[in-house]
Parts: sequence; structure tokens; C-alpha cells
Amino acid sequence: MSATTSVGIPRWIYVPAAVGALFIVLPLVALASRVEWSHFFSLITSDSSVAALKLSLRTSALSTLLCILFGVPMAIVLARTSFRGQSILRSLVLLPLVLPPVVGGIALLYTFGRKGLLGHTLDVLGIQIAFSTTAVVLAQAFVAMPFMVVSLEGTLRAAGQRYEVVAATLGARPTTVLRRVTLPLVLPGLAAGAILAFARSLGEFGATITFAGSLQGVTRTLPLEIYLQREGDPNAAVALSLVLVVVAVLVIGLVRRPRGGQL
Repeated sequence: MSATTSVGIPRWIYVPAAVGALFIVLPLVALASRVEWSHFFSLITSDSSVAALKLSLRTSALSTLLCILFGVPMAIVLARTSFRGQSILRSLVLLPLVLPPVVGGIALLYTFGRKGLLGHTLDVLGIQIAFSTTAVVLAQAFVAMPFMVVSLEGTLRAAGQRYEVVAATLGARPTTVLRRVTLPLVLPGLAAGAILAFARSLGEFGATITFAGSLQGVTRTLPLEIYLQREGDPNAAVALSLVLVVVAVLVIGLVRRPRGGQL
């Protein structure tokens, strides 16, 4: 058999695949059909809308940096070591993927809030986190961190350790191996994880409104602005929803699979 011969897939599988695609695409088409295009620009350029979009982009970028700062080491530890309780730790790290965001917001509130686990200590130091822009960043990082860990851990496991072993055999120190071999090797997975984390942060709602509230220009991100506009100005809510969809599509579109097929 030729190496280029394709096995192919059963023809029937196109039917559920098409239904699944329509299930995702049709609501987006319905959303676009409800936009008042003649007033679209004015609807999305109000002071509150622009402030919400800017805040979302800024906090999402900061939360993505936090995901890189802490998620990359966690992924490396999970992929390159073996220790008792590792499966439990992995489950806890990935828990925000399945946890309702509002529960995450409550957990953060009882950790960093004024009456929370660390609240008194922070209050003594004059640090107020809950219901601030910092709270938005922490809420977004909490729900987005697993995307970074999952993406990078999978890439690390797929890449294997042969190049790292060779570098260590040649006398390179562990930090040198990490900096010169491991990170460049898994850079596509790291980039994909960062992009997915940014996209997840951009759409965060439940944890943000619970832990940070909805203060215009301070904690009211674009999803919160859409929710509020839905009651007072449905047309603005639809227009802003479409803006968020377009931004999310552009961000997710940055994710590319390298030729080897691994993220």
C-alpha cells in the first residue's frame, strides 16, 4: 500500500458532522440577522461599550500573562515528573474546566475578599482585591488556566524527552535544558495555550460578576456590558454580542497546527 493512500471515512459520518456544524453556526447566523446594521456603529461606540471592550482586552491580556507565568511550570511538572497524588493534583488544576464559573467566583471571594481566607492579611497590608480590576484579572485567570496547562502538557508529552536527555548528557544544566531545548520545542503548544486562555478570559462572565461586580470602567467587561444592555437596549446587546463573537473568532483563528499535527 502506498504511503500516501488515504484510508478515508464512512460517508454516513458527514451527516452528524453537518448537523453538529449547523448547531454551532445557525445561532451565530441568527444573531447576525438580528443586528440593526443601520445603527450598528453607533450601538457599539457608546462610552460604556468602548470602555467595556478596552477593559476586557486589557484584563484578558494580563490574565493570559498570569496563565503563562504559573500554567507553564504546572504543565512541565505534570508532564515531566511522577509523584504520589499527581492525578489528584491534575484533577484539581483542571477543575475550573467543569466547575460553574459562579462557583469559582464565590471561591475567589472567600479567598481574597475582606472576610476571606486571606482577606484580613490583605486588609492589614492595605490591599483591596475584591470588586476591583485586579479581581477581574484573577477571575479570568482562574477559569483560563486549565487551557494553558492542558495544551502545553499534551505538547510536552507528545514531544518526548529525547532531546532533553541528549542535552543533559552533554552537560547542560536543568535550567539550560529548559530554556534552550524544552521551551523552544513546545513553543507551538505554548502559543496555542496562551491564545485559548486569552479567548476564554475574554468571554468570562460568571466568576467576574461574582468576585468583581459590575462597575463601569473598573470591572464591567464586555460580557457584563452585554448582559446589562440586554435589559435596557436589546439592539445594543445584539451588536456587542456580534463584536465579541468576531473578536473571539479572530483570536481563535490564530491557533494553528504545525505540520507534525501536534498543537
